[in-house]
Amino acid sequence: MLRFLTGGESHGPCLTALIDGLPSNLKVDLSDINAQLARRQGGYGRGARQQIESDTVEILSGVRYGISMGGPITLLVKNRDWENWINRMSITPVDNPDPPVTRPRPGHADFPGMLKYATNDLRPILERSSARNTAALVALGAISRSLLKELSIEIVSHVVMIGNVWAKFPDKIDYRQIVDRAEKSPVRCADPVAEAEMVSAIDHCMQEETRDTLGGVFEVAAIGCPPGLGSFVQWDRKLDSRLAAAMMSIQAIKGVEIGMGFGVAEIPGSQVHDELYFESSDGFTRGTNNAGGIEGGMTNGEPVVVKAAMKPLSTLPTPLASVDMKTREPVKAHFERSDVCAVPAAAVIGEAMVAIVLAEAVLDKFGGDSVEELVRNYRSYMQQVQERGWQEHKL
Repeated sequence: MLRFLTGGESHGPCLTALIDGLPSNLKVDLSDINAQLARRQGGYGRGARQQIESDTVEILSGVRYGISMGGPITLLVKNRDWENWINRMSITPVDNPDPPVTRPRPGHADFPGMLKYATNDLRPILERSSARNTAALVALGAISRSLLKELSIEIVSHVVMIGNVWAKFPDKIDYRQIVDRAEKSPVRCADPVAEAEMVSAIDHCMQEETRDTLGGVFEVAAIGCPPGLGSFVQWDRKLDSRLAAAMMSIQAIKGVEIGMGFGVAEIPGSQVHDELYFESSDGFTRGTNNAGGIEGGMTNGEPVVVKAAMKPLSTLPTPLASVDMKTREPVKAHFERSDVCAVPAAAVIGEAMVAIVLAEAVLDKFGGDSVEELVRNYRSYMQQVQERGWQEHKL
């Protein structure tokens, strides 16, 4: 069973993560993890925090000579900004503590968190609920990618909307071509016309007289998934429910779609369901992938496609109306450094969460205490489905 935990605060000494259940002999490359952390920090519209931090990972356990040993892998990402917060985030008592922050931000965890955890200071809520903590998830996702790579499964993403500016793509998407363009885009959008409009929309929100934030939609695709990951037999074994939960766990995500998503409610079934064909040369094929690669809670061999909607960030440069939790008087909400738009970064985090869920599903399906055993089990299963007429279709 694959399981993981993360720890740390936004302005604490470091972020930590521990992942347990990975097989032995898995290649764990620090440069691969750091490359994913760098992708998370990019994107047009990011704030000053990204200029302070330059995230790199340290591995504290579970890896020897770049190879997993089969035990828990412990990761650490230091917060460079900690040196400016040593007093405010001191672990031990201090003589002159900071005054409490008592003006919750609408849309953030501040208000319900203060009530739930019986605190008169929203700082403890802000620190752990901050999206800064997603750096640990991206590091875990990078290791999960290494496992998926052993089975030729690839995770990619691109931005499809920012501030109601929608990118346009052909009906039949070549994901590798799309992603190659997106990686060169400041907003990770493969449509150059939409990209320019997205940048303009972000610029507008950066202006002094506007000072606002923007949300958007990104899409993550997993290419090369074999049929049969997940299950229909219990609610918590359905792959789409696990993916939806993982994506919704990312800060500021308010909606998740698999494949066509909410669009399936708008048109007749004859235009929704992916018709099935068979040719002896190609095996089973589909004319469309509206199901997003998942039917009945299981992968069907098509690319797994997940979209997520990110709300505008709730830390606004022009603060919204709030109430002081101490005085009960009307005030403007607390403001701390914030991004104008973090949708491109959220797409990278989305990739990480999809990678973690798929790695878990792969280990559920194929097992194995070593990578060699995992790959043998996978190949045996692939031979079984190929004997039943299924063939992998390279994009």
